[in-house]
Order: sequence, then C-alpha cells, then structure tokens
Amino acid sequence: MVRHTTFTRLAATLALLAPAALLPPFPAAAVTTAPTTTNGCVNSVPEPGTTTPVRICYILFQPANATARSTVPLIFHSHGWGGSRTKDPAAFKQYLDANYGVLSFDQRSFGESTGVAHVMNPDLEGRDVVALVDFVATLDWVTKQRPNDPLIGAIGGSYGGGYQFAGAFTELRDKGRTRFDALAPEITWWDLKQSLAPDEAARTMWLTILFAGGGSHLPPEIAAGFVALITTGHWPTGQAGRDLDAFFAKNGPAWHVKNGRKLDIPVLIGQGLPDNLFNLNQGLQNFDKALTPRARSRSILVGYNAGHMLPSVIPPGFVTPGDPCSIALGSPNFTALAQRFLALNLKNQDTGLRGFGAYHLATADGRCLTQRSLTPNKSYRLGKINTVLPTSIALAKGPITVAGVPQLKADVTSLVPNAAAFFALSVGTTPLDAKIIQNNTMPLREQRPVHGARRTVDLPGIAVDVPAGKTLYLTVSPVADMFAGQNGTIPGALRLTDVSLRLHKVR
Repeated sequence: MVRHTTFTRLAATLALLAPAALLPPFPAAAVTTAPTTTNGCVNSVPEPGTTTPVRICYILFQPANATARSTVPLIFHSHGWGGSRTKDPAAFKQYLDANYGVLSFDQRSFGESTGVAHVMNPDLEGRDVVALVDFVATLDWVTKQRPNDPLIGAIGGSYGGGYQFAGAFTELRDKGRTRFDALAPEITWWDLKQSLAPDEAARTMWLTILFAGGGSHLPPEIAAGFVALITTGHWPTGQAGRDLDAFFAKNGPAWHVKNGRKLDIPVLIGQGLPDNLFNLNQGLQNFDKALTPRARSRSILVGYNAGHMLPSVIPPGFVTPGDPCSIALGSPNFTALAQRFLALNLKNQDTGLRGFGAYHLATADGRCLTQRSLTPNKSYRLGKINTVLPTSIALAKGPITVAGVPQLKADVTSLVPNAAAFFALSVGTTPLDAKIIQNNTMPLREQRPVHGARRTVDLPGIAVDVPAGKTLYLTVSPVADMFAGQNGTIPGALRLTDVSLRLHKVR
C-alpha cells in the first residue's frame, strides 16, 4: 500500500502525492453479504461565538448478521486533510466480513459536515468525535461493555490519525476515561506547531500543499497567518503569530500530556521515517509519552519507509520505500497488521501478534530493525562548524547500525536575525557523495543575533545500516528544500562551537 499525502483536492501536478487515504487496500469487489448502509449526521458543539450546532455527517455500515442478539464491535474511520468520508463498503470489506461495523465520517468543515476546521482542537473536533461515540452507544447491534460504552477501535492516517487522539484524549479530559478500546493511527502528529514549523522554521513545501488542500476551511485569521508562515518561511510576528500560537496550542497529544493525561489503551502507531511532514520523531513521542507504561506494554510502533514523503534534493537524500516491519511481524502490510491488532484487542482473538512495547523500524535500505530502547549510547565531539557552506563531517566508518533520534548540542553565534541551518545524518563513501538518511532534515533557527547561546537540536529520527566501505556523516546545510525561504532577507550563517552529537548505536 502506498502511503502519501491525504489531501484529495490538490491540483493534478500533485497527483503523485495524493492518498490512498490510508484505507485497507482491499480488492474493489462486492462485499459477500451486503451490509445495511445508513447516512446521517449528529449535532455537535457550535462554532465559537455562535449558537447553531455543527452537523457532523457519517456513513454507517452494519454487517448483515449484526443484530441486538448478535452484536459486533465497531471501527471508526475518517479521512485526511481536505478529504471526506468513504462511502464504498468495498473499502472496508475485510472488516465487514470479519463482523465489525464501520462508521466513516466527515470531519468538521469537510464533506457534508458544517463548521470551520480547527485542526483537532479538543473543544471542537474532539467533541465531534465524542458526539459520534455517543451516537454509536445507542445502536443495539454494537457490542456494549457496560451501558453507554460501545466496543470500538479506530483507523485512519494523517488528519485521520489526529481524530483518534483528539477523541480519546477529549473523553479522558472530560470524563476521566475514554470509550475507545484500541487505536491504530498512522503518520500523525504529537505537536502540530512543532511538526509544521520546528524551531519556528516553516516546512514551506508542505505548508503550501496543506493550504492548497484545505486552506479555505480555516478561520480567516488563521488562513492569513498560514499565508504569512508560507511566504516568510518562519513563524510570523505580531498578531498573526499570536493567532497561530493560540490556534495550535491544544491541537495534539503534547498538550494533553503536558496537562497530566496519558491514554491507558493499546495503540498501534504507524509512522514514516522519510515522512518530512510528521516525521518519526512525532511518532516516537506519541509512543513514549502519550501512553501509560501499561498501555505501552500492549502497544507497537512500526516505522515504514513511506508517509508524507517528498524527495530531498537539497541536500540530496536516499531511502528504499517499503514496509518490512509489518512483514516481519507476520502481515503483508500495515493495514493487515492493524486488523490483527484490533482483533486481539476488540475480540480477544489470538492472532499470533508479537513485538509489543518495542520499536520496529524500517532501515533506509529496507530491512526491519527491532529495538527495545533508542536511548543514545554513543557520543562524538565535533569541535567547530560554520554553516555558510554545506559540509559533511565524518562520524564513524561502516559497518555500523544507528537508530532513533540523534541529538546535537552546540554554542551558537549568529550576527543577523533569522539565520538558520539544517542538520541530518548521512551516508556516503566521501563527504561529497554523502546523502541524508531517509530524506529528512531538522532546523536550527536563530530569530535574533546571539553569541555563544547553548542550543540543542533533535535531528530526524532514522534507522540505517552503514555498510563496510561507507561512512556515517553529520551533514550541515545552510538551505533545505523542505524549508525553502528560510534565512530571512539577508543571508546569514551560524557559527557553532563546542559541538557534540549523541546517537543510539546498535552495533
């Protein structure tokens, strides 16, 4: 299954990025026994400053043999940014044939749903999901664990992964527990601002695509802030910046965890290592921080070489597309793995699934690497770096295997405002042919002139086998195509001293 972006309204020139919407890649054949199909809407909380309820619309598939005497669990599904609910039952054939109900819904402002998109605000989109759970709790053919507590799981990716965390955390906040029993989010975020503009350096390539796919659904002041973010390349100042800060403040698991909440349910996380919108760092933080220890012991993180994936040309990158870890865990793809995971947690079926509490990461060359810990265990002292020109600094000769999130620390000096540099690990035979691992960089941006300011940069999460004859490098570049438009109107370099790098060495 190809996992690219889920922005279904993009121009034809972006068609290669368009989703497979992270739906099951099932054959488009008729369901064996046609389910009962119901289209409808529920009322949810009004837009701020209004009193008219927002309408959240759905399609519900009831398996032919699901009755009040023979109840079934239910699977939630929703679309990516700019999309709408999936109305073809063939898309959910294997769930329906396995006796699950399925509810696919239009998120606030998309499809037939009304309102404005607030990008997973718990007070709005979060409560939209809760309203749908309340509706499902009234269906006599859906299994109940106790009154008003339906047996439910969830699937979907990108924006369709965001609703899963938004709904579950909103219930946890408002009711002390969530009625979701298992989640399977893909390529979604931990902290939305951190994803869209790490260190307030805008991912301008992706922000342009996001705005093209759904900018008209945003509140007008946020749309204006988005435009400023895209055109300047960095977080806007003044009211536009304050509007964006307030808008994104609550929109992800990071805010809930900061306020003392963690989910105590099993979660199967799929994250793309070459995903240069919601990178592996985001999935690792969800796995490590958003779940209780008990939940994490029943959860799995799978990193694959797919996602919101644009090739890195400046600096040049490399990756071998694929999902070797779902295969290593006994499934042909992540979708099939998710069905096994949900069968275990919703039906208590022994599907032979193993690998709980671990990180299963596709390496850049396409094998599966499993680790119980990604804590850095190797340090390098690198001295001084000037970022005026691209440079690659040798770290270690192969064979060596590295995984996780490398961390760089340095004293930073900048003579001009908005100076930036971009960092990644790379592999090559020489510094001149080194290519960054899995197409990802992370920025360090100084908004104002500084002298000797101590900084820490989390590099992109990776997994790589460096073979004999090649070398692992740290690549530092003054520009990166995912962050086009940085460095302000006056080109400026950073001078780094007392530079050190820590990483997790497997062998």
